[in-house]
Amino acid sequence: MGLAYTIDSPIRVAQYGISSVISIIDDDLLEKMNAFYSQKFNLPYQEISQKVEDYRAKRITAYLNLVDTIVKDKFIKFKEEVSASKLVLENFIDMLPNKSSIKDGLSKMIEEGLFVKETIKNYFDEHMQPGDIDVNIMTKIDKDNFKGTEQLPIEFNDAHASLRGFANSNLESSVVLSAGMNPRLYSYFENFKDFYPDTQNRLRKKITLKVSDYRSAMIQGKFLAKKGLWVSEYRIESGLNCGGHAFATEGFLLGPILEEFKIKKEELQQDIHAVFVKALADKQIEIPSAPLDVKVTVQGGVGTAAEHDFLIANYQVDSVGWGSPFLLVPEATSVDVDTRKLLAEAKESDLYLSDISPLGVPFNTIKGSSNEFYKQQRITNNKAGSSCPKKFLALSKEFGPEGICTASKKYQDVKLDALAARKESMTTSTYDMAKTKITEKSCLCVGLANASYLENDIPIKGQQQGVVICPGPNLAYFDKEVSLSEMIRHIYGKTTVLSETYRPNMFVKELQMYVAYLKNDIATYTDELSIKSIKKWSAFKSNLLDGVGYYQQLFENTGTVEYRNIQSELITSKNEIHTIKIPVL
Repeated sequence: MGLAYTIDSPIRVAQYGISSVISIIDDDLLEKMNAFYSQKFNLPYQEISQKVEDYRAKRITAYLNLVDTIVKDKFIKFKEEVSASKLVLENFIDMLPNKSSIKDGLSKMIEEGLFVKETIKNYFDEHMQPGDIDVNIMTKIDKDNFKGTEQLPIEFNDAHASLRGFANSNLESSVVLSAGMNPRLYSYFENFKDFYPDTQNRLRKKITLKVSDYRSAMIQGKFLAKKGLWVSEYRIESGLNCGGHAFATEGFLLGPILEEFKIKKEELQQDIHAVFVKALADKQIEIPSAPLDVKVTVQGGVGTAAEHDFLIANYQVDSVGWGSPFLLVPEATSVDVDTRKLLAEAKESDLYLSDISPLGVPFNTIKGSSNEFYKQQRITNNKAGSSCPKKFLALSKEFGPEGICTASKKYQDVKLDALAARKESMTTSTYDMAKTKITEKSCLCVGLANASYLENDIPIKGQQQGVVICPGPNLAYFDKEVSLSEMIRHIYGKTTVLSETYRPNMFVKELQMYVAYLKNDIATYTDELSIKSIKKWSAFKSNLLDGVGYYQQLFENTGTVEYRNIQSELITSKNEIHTIKIPVL
């Protein structure tokens, strides 16, 4: 969801029992939000400037503790509110899923005439708790930091400091690790006792891994288990049908991936438990009598109650995550007015997989953003590139150990000068393509934070970057702002907030994206053709065909119109895959 969009979501929704995730990479954003919410809720605030030792971790700890305090206070007030007002209670009950035991209990109390303030409050005390305040660390954002020209120790790297900030906070929640394995960061977890089980086999702080497939889950889970660290949740995300950075698999589709997890979940738990207990014994930590709980969850492209329910029923996942649609819910996410309007009006063609990320990883975004406007304005005026004030993505070591961001003016000036020196030997189209490849990178550090500043009237200093936003393609089918209640009712199938535009099933949409991805990867390949690249494309194509076969069998005996449409679309995609020509040497 980017840096800003869920930066304060727990403050907005946790009192209703809704969990959300805060990105904790941008300590500057967290510091400003700390000041903003301290003033709003009349809480004490002490600025943590960059002159303070270990300021980055301390800023993160301070903001997370503030959020924790606010959420707990709002939860107490919410319990008072539902206990005092039957209408508020009935509205809350209406938001709950039909299968909710809490809904059954509260509804029964009302039916039996037991709407008594203390009775309701006691029920909430016993059965309800605030939603989790989880945090996200993108493991690749782990830049080395310097004091002058002296490189600081590894623990002051960006992701390391973020982890320390969370570990030192009062939260009892999870850190969600995304973007792949970072062995140095994973090893750093060993320094914090809250990630180890206590004498009651309870983890005060938990680890969640975003994974693309079963193999990745097993490798990363065992790596952490060897250090006595337990992964409490494996969060499977669609490789392409998601928001933000898209980490494409080698043509492996979400359905078959989920099928493997369903079949092998117990094996995963037992194999990792065996490694885990050995590590705990070596560390002389009390060993749990049974494997700790492990959840398998899924997210990416879910848009209907039917899809939500199917994932839970067919794949037995513990929960299903929703992201991008909540960008249209002002009560839940931090988005400025203009950007939210842009999102509501977006069509399928407006949401695309771009190359704007300095990480060099495909990035889902939207056409017409204010960031795109300001970036193009600088390019037109021959002033391409960002001033790069935050440097979280200054990861390229091409020009020195301190790193540089490929979206920065400093980097692009050098690259554009070198390109201009070769211009005479290039065709116009080749030159233009090379120039675009350099200048299309956006300043994500600033652009992904600006929405919160704009929404909350917090001054934005420095070069105008506008707003970068990273919705998944699924947002094309949601065309208006909706209330939190409406969105929750949509998720549970009580109403619909979808536009009337035809929306393909989430599995079909992902398949179509992968077919387009393979075709584009072949068409835009500029390196010398090699056996390795041919093998990669051939395996990708084969995996897609296997995925189509899996889906055809999965939906073979369903007779509804929706599933007949899916079968037809699968055949269309299969025929398209067969037409893809793999180059030969």
